[in-house]
Amino acid sequence: MKEKSFFRSVCALAVPVALQSMLQASFGVADQVMIGQLGGVEVAAVGLAGKFTGIYSVVVSAVGAVAGIMISQYMGQKNTAETRRSMVLNLRICLILAALFTLAGVAVPERIMGLYIEDRGTAEAAGRYLAIVSGTFFPAAGITILSTHLRCMEKASLPLWAGLASAAVNTGLNWILIFGKLGAPALGVTGAALATLIAQLVYFVVILGMYIKYRERAENTAAGPFAWSQYLSMLLPLLVSELMWVLGENVYAGIYGHLGTDASAAMTLTNPVQSLAIGALCGLSQAAAILIGKRLGDGDRETAYQEAKRLLLYGLAGSLLLSVVIFSVSPWYARIFKVEAGIRKLTEQILAAYAAVMPFKVLNMIIGSGILRSGGKTTYVMAIDLMGTWLFGVPLGLLSAFVFHWPIPMVYLTLSLEECVRFAVSLVVFKRRGWMNRLKA
Repeated sequence: MKEKSFFRSVCALAVPVALQSMLQASFGVADQVMIGQLGGVEVAAVGLAGKFTGIYSVVVSAVGAVAGIMISQYMGQKNTAETRRSMVLNLRICLILAALFTLAGVAVPERIMGLYIEDRGTAEAAGRYLAIVSGTFFPAAGITILSTHLRCMEKASLPLWAGLASAAVNTGLNWILIFGKLGAPALGVTGAALATLIAQLVYFVVILGMYIKYRERAENTAAGPFAWSQYLSMLLPLLVSELMWVLGENVYAGIYGHLGTDASAAMTLTNPVQSLAIGALCGLSQAAAILIGKRLGDGDRETAYQEAKRLLLYGLAGSLLLSVVIFSVSPWYARIFKVEAGIRKLTEQILAAYAAVMPFKVLNMIIGSGILRSGGKTTYVMAIDLMGTWLFGVPLGLLSAFVFHWPIPMVYLTLSLEECVRFAVSLVVFKRRGWMNRLKA
């Protein structure tokens, strides 16, 4: 594929995904500003509840990633029966996971939140939020798989419109239910949770309608015996990788929480900016998974390798530009929240640290979540993630927080150095080409 043609294909996939992520993150900024009017405890409560829901999101995303690998490769092989079966099987697994997480979030929400922070008031507020938001787990399962299939069909603009509708509903309902506008009661954090639940249901209904309308009709051909060993060899390493990674992130959240409510609130206030920045370039990861996966499915290894290198260069250029932007706007961003001056100062400092490590975060996202996974040899990704998080990130975070007693911006910067280690190892694996694999039908 020529450079211009390849660039157009990347943009067709990456731009809608990036716009969707950025729009949702933009609405997330608005949501954080509204919640930020309630005070530091409420901000911290919502952020901590998000850490648990993040575990579910990451685990389900792992199943979605396997679905993407399978669907893109079987589309490259023009095997419609296996494409359809890949979608149905992974959807069923996501629904089972949704049932387990919903049960935990509804049954013992305050106990779960108590693992993150010692302050009882914050834990209770976070528990109330989590009990309601747990209702989003089932629709999120359907959204993940349907969006994956639509993007593999190179109809990435459809999830964009569904996500935009959901984000608009979420922001509008937050304004109404948090502050009691238009005659509604002022529900505070509970209102924010209800808005999130309703918006997620809207997202699912819209994207389901789009999928039914635009899905490709599979031929009435029976698929052969399912290759369970191949499937599990992809799924299990990704589940372990994503689960251990998000547990590491939750250890980080625990570290921030034990540094105090101010530290936890400041970190929460940076989340929308981090999501917005990563969202701007996450489409490159999605494009890598789909385009490289189809190349490998078609047996064109050399083109797959060259296109993967181009995607990394695109990511490097974009991330450097965004790092400069984040560093420049961090003082302005911190001042828009009605929180204590100390929280605003910490927020500004954390964003400066984030800007410094962001290029490595973006490159790891592209090479780990996109390129190396596209061939289905997910054990490589698992080993790299486990090493980065548990051999470097967690020990560095614990040492800097509880041995050296550094402030949260320095703790964040220190534990984020694991991104540099992870990228160095990923680059070695990438150049050896052992990840390039064609799935068996």
